[in-house]
Amino acid sequence: MSVHADPRPLATPISGGEKGATVTVEPLVTGRFRSPSILQSSPGGEVGKLKALRSVGPENPAIPIPAFLIRHPKAGPVLVDTGLHPSIASDPRENLGRFGTWLSRPEMEPGEDLPAQLRERDIAPSSIRLVLLTHLHIDHASGIADFPEATFVVTSAEWKEATSGLLPILKGYRRRQYDYTFDFRTLDFEGDNVSSYATFGRTIDLFGDGSVRLASTPGHSAGHQSVVVRLKERDMVIAGDAMFREAQLEPRADLPGLMYDEHQYRRSLQEIRLFRREYPEAVITPGHDAGFYENAPDIYE
Repeated sequence: MSVHADPRPLATPISGGEKGATVTVEPLVTGRFRSPSILQSSPGGEVGKLKALRSVGPENPAIPIPAFLIRHPKAGPVLVDTGLHPSIASDPRENLGRFGTWLSRPEMEPGEDLPAQLRERDIAPSSIRLVLLTHLHIDHASGIADFPEATFVVTSAEWKEATSGLLPILKGYRRRQYDYTFDFRTLDFEGDNVSSYATFGRTIDLFGDGSVRLASTPGHSAGHQSVVVRLKERDMVIAGDAMFREAQLEPRADLPGLMYDEHQYRRSLQEIRLFRREYPEAVITPGHDAGFYENAPDIYE
C-alpha cells in the first residue's frame, strides 16, 4: 500500500435510516477544468493517451466540476464527491500536481470551493460525517482534506486501483489528495447486502430505508459507483462519470475517448439509459455537462 490510510470494510446498512425517508439534493459547481474535450466525447471511440495529450490547450471549453449535497431527514448532510480544493483558486499545483494542472487547466472563482458553499448554507464542513465518492480521480477527490471528521465511502476496486501501481496521474489519480489517515471505508458489490434496483443490477441500500442507494457502475474507472436517491415524487441518479454529458443518454451517442474498461462502461451506461426509459421523470446528472448545470435548479426536492 502506497498511502497512509488503512481502509476498513463498510458494514451496511449504516445508522441514520428512517422508514419512508426522502431526501433533497443540491448540485454545487466547485470550479471548472479545460481538459481535452475528447476525454468526454469522441466520435471515433477510444483515442489513446497520446492523442488525448496532444489535444491539451486553453481553447478547450470549460467543463463544470460538481459535488452534491444530500440532506437526509435523520442522517443529516451527506456529500457526493468533494469538488475542487480551495487552493485551486490560487495555486493548483500543490493539489493537482504540475502535470494535472497542465492537463486540466483548472479555473475557480473565490468562494466556489465546497467548504465556502456549505458555509453559505449554514453547514460547517466539520459537521459533514459522510462522503460518498463516485471514484478517486483528481476532479472528484481534490477536496478530501477539507473534511477530516467524515467517513469516506469508496469501492474496494477503486481503492486498490488508486493506491497501487506506478504513475497514478496517468490513470487520473493523485495520491496526495487522499493520503490521509482519515476514516476510509470500502465496499464490494457482492454479498447478502447487494440487490438489484430498477435497471441497476447491483446496488446497496446505504441506510436501509431506500433513500440512498449506491449502484455499481464501473468502466470509467475500475470501481466507479453512482448514487441513486429518492426525492419526494421521483428518483435521482447522480451518475458521476458513468455519463459525462446528458446527450450520452441517447443510444448512439459518442463515448469518451478514454475508458478504463469499455465493455464495463457500455454496460453501466446501458443501465442508466434503461433507467431513463423506464422512469422518464427521474433526474439523471451527467458528470461534466456545462449546459445541464447552468440550467439545474438550486435544489431537487
